[in-house]
Parts: sequence; C-alpha cells; structure tokens
Amino acid sequence: MAQQLPNRDVPDYWYGHPMMGWGGGWGGMIFGPFFMIIVLALVIALAVVLVRWIGEPRSGAGPTGGRPPIDILKERFARGEIDKEEFEERRRVLGE
Repeated sequence: MAQQLPNRDVPDYWYGHPMMGWGGGWGGMIFGPFFMIIVLALVIALAVVLVRWIGEPRSGAGPTGGRPPIDILKERFARGEIDKEEFEERRRVLGE
C-alpha cells in the first residue's frame, strides 16, 4: 500500500496555528472578563447619570414651583390655614 501524501489543498497551519487564535495562551481568557466587567460598569454608570440628569428638577422649579414663598404664605392665610399671628410671624421670618 502506498503512503498517502498530505492534502495540499488545505494549508498545514489551517487549524491550530497561533495566528488563528489557537495556542495564543491564556491572556484573552484572563483579561477578557475584566474588560467585560469594566465595559458593563461604564454602561451602568452612564445609564444612572442619564436617568439622574433627566429626572432632576430644572432651575426655578423647586418645591414652591417657582413662586415666591410670600405668595404661598398669603394664599394659606387667605384660605384660613393659618391665623393672623402665624402669618405675621412667618412673614417676619421671611424678611418681608
């Protein structure tokens, strides 16, 4: 029986050559998860910053809705929520 020659249609290095990613060591397996965690942490941090930026109140729209506190105090006095003494005391504290 004649000795069979290797098939020259497929190069010898087709499977297992270091340049094809096989036998390149453990570098990719060690650093790959670290880079994946870093990228995932950056994506989560970006999402948190974006949500906080979208959800933050704009300037002038604080807890009073942009109205002066004295106007709110006058409205509360007009509705009867506070009496005259409390109105005068709070107005004095506000500086008006």
